[in-house]
Amino acid sequence: MGSNDESRTDASEMTSATGSDPADPVATGTQGPGSRGAGAALLVAVCLVAANMRLSITAVGPLLDQIGTDTGLSVGTLGLIAAVPLVAWAAVSPFALGLSLRFGMSRVVLGSLLVLLAGTIVRSLPGPTVSLWIGTVLIGLALAIANVLMPAVIKRDFPTRVPVVMAAYTGLLGGVGAISSGVAVPLSFLGDEQSGWRIALLVTGAGLLIPAIGVWAWATRGHHAVHLARPVTARVRTGIWRDALAWQVAAYMGFQAATFYMMLTWLAAISTSIGRSEVVAGFDVMIYQLTTIAGSIIVPLLLRGPAERYVPAAIPIVGVAGIAGLMLAPEGIVVWVLIAGLSSGASLSMALTLMAQRARTSDVSAALSGMAQSVGYLIAAAGPVLFGWLHAGLGGWNFSLALLMLVLVAQSVTGVFAGRPRFVLESPRSRPVPRD
Repeated sequence: MGSNDESRTDASEMTSATGSDPADPVATGTQGPGSRGAGAALLVAVCLVAANMRLSITAVGPLLDQIGTDTGLSVGTLGLIAAVPLVAWAAVSPFALGLSLRFGMSRVVLGSLLVLLAGTIVRSLPGPTVSLWIGTVLIGLALAIANVLMPAVIKRDFPTRVPVVMAAYTGLLGGVGAISSGVAVPLSFLGDEQSGWRIALLVTGAGLLIPAIGVWAWATRGHHAVHLARPVTARVRTGIWRDALAWQVAAYMGFQAATFYMMLTWLAAISTSIGRSEVVAGFDVMIYQLTTIAGSIIVPLLLRGPAERYVPAAIPIVGVAGIAGLMLAPEGIVVWVLIAGLSSGASLSMALTLMAQRARTSDVSAALSGMAQSVGYLIAAAGPVLFGWLHAGLGGWNFSLALLMLVLVAQSVTGVFAGRPRFVLESPRSRPVPRD
């Protein structure tokens, strides 16, 4: 047997025996000289990817009126444009691990970024509305895969800094997305009634995406190995859906996502209902998203010491206080939005951190992320619909806000279980305390 075959056999045996990833430079200690510089380049690449995870979707909402005027689409149909990415995330997320195992995690992320660029361009093309829908579908598919794999990438490349890097990732994700919402309408003034919204979507969607593709391709050029341990990965694919801890993480992800999208969708309407102008209401939504950055940064500071296990349960309680304020004293909406935003940002950072912390290897992290995000975004897609149905059917906002508060309480209860120091796919007796 040749040396290459022997290396493959050894790698496969090592993975089967230990559950570690032989293609993982962190797990094998093969980073070599210059790893500090390589780590810095990877961190920049991760941050650039994070900046593009919401740019292409948060700019759509402020432009819906212009899109409807130009295309003639009804209000109900326009709502589907915002729903398509969430449905795509739920449907495609479970397939991310298989693509990663077949082609390599870093290569699949790069491919997702290229598909995201293609979708952004197609969506902005002039002509029939079919290009709008095709582009939106491509964007949803690309974001679904990248969303799943990025927590696993962070687990792989920053194993001792997961909470800190995850905080930076989620902070950029929320902050840049908020800026996209704010600049979309001004950018549309660069064109006329037919081209303005297309220009705005193209600029916001592709402006940071092109450099992200280049930096990611350069920073991960040595991380394209394909994993070899098929028996282990088959167990991961099927077993993750039967693991109780995985379902706890998935529920936590779903409840926090439902809260975020209910607020993102309906906060402006709540704001105008108390007498604020549409422009000011738009700023309320931006403030909510920008505040999530601070919430993301707080998480790694909290995840220290013996109280760490209680943090996932405590974060949603802060959100409950903000929603209670909206119900009892809506005139103080700015204060309540700040509180809710802190909770929302911390919740997302915590959910993504759990996907890395509760998995022993990057492959298992990818499987957990795919499962959790598939379940999570199904829950998230239902949240805004139920919120609006309660408002339309019962009048006022208190019943809808009570639903949101109930979701936050459920997230807190789930956090009690997900916060316990355990690993997925391991029996309780064999689960050592995670150190990430």
